[in-house]
Amino acid sequence: MSVVVVGGALMDLLAHSRQPLVPRTSNPARLHTTPGGVGRNIAENLARLGTPVALVAVVGPDAFGDRILVESEAAGVDVREVVTTPEPTGTYLAVLEPDGEMSVALSDLAATEGLTPDRLRAAEPAIAAADLLVIDGNIPAPAVGWLLDVAAAHGIRVVIDPVSVAKATRLADALAPERPVFAITPNADELTALGGTAELFARGVEAVWVRRGPAGSTLYAARSPAVELPAPPTGVVDVTGAGDAATAGFVHALLAGSDLVAAARFGQGAAALTCASPATVRSDLTAHLVREHLDRWESTS
Repeated sequence: MSVVVVGGALMDLLAHSRQPLVPRTSNPARLHTTPGGVGRNIAENLARLGTPVALVAVVGPDAFGDRILVESEAAGVDVREVVTTPEPTGTYLAVLEPDGEMSVALSDLAATEGLTPDRLRAAEPAIAAADLLVIDGNIPAPAVGWLLDVAAAHGIRVVIDPVSVAKATRLADALAPERPVFAITPNADELTALGGTAELFARGVEAVWVRRGPAGSTLYAARSPAVELPAPPTGVVDVTGAGDAATAGFVHALLAGSDLVAAARFGQGAAALTCASPATVRSDLTAHLVREHLDRWESTS
């Protein structure tokens, strides 16, 4: 079963501090670059888990854009729907503490902000043929509305990752009962910005999976009791990309036939493995590796 992911494709610049960060001065660090962007990361994770996936995104006519396309395709992502525009490829800068937790991040999403409905129309046949559509909240609200209309017209299930509080706030206006959303995956602050679970259910969302990092997650579904899910243990090396892995794992498991609770558990397993790796997307990530990690945890808990 196939997925189309619409969202950001950026070049990540990751600075991992060698000692506790001291503000307003230079800090020794290890720096590296890697293809990133929420949508692109979700797509690569899905490909590595074994789900056929196409990416709809924007890159620029530059070395960063070329690298994103080459490495994403090499990982198994169909990049034929990626649009090249005159704007430079977007970038994301994250400063990480020695324990791998993020201190601050900055992003330049000017290219992604140019992902208008007009630029998306060429991808409509691919979206209509998919089994599920993933929307990254970084894309502009008009594009989100257009995508939800297309999904509703073709009966395509939709999963939305709100990305941030600011993006969740503008995303809320696009949600409506006539544009049903299968699931949305906020953290606690993003859920507040979206108006809470009752408001989301009223707007046509079927399930809300609230991620709480090391505290686990809570799954809310219309007409069902909330389910608390503890987080699998992991040694944190770098948290970058963990949320993207969680969304990809959730979607992969859903399409493989899992129910919502089992899919959320699988997503948490993918996130835990990603936290334990210095890579934003683990090159060795497989569905078997996730199941093995979860089985080991469950057998000892």
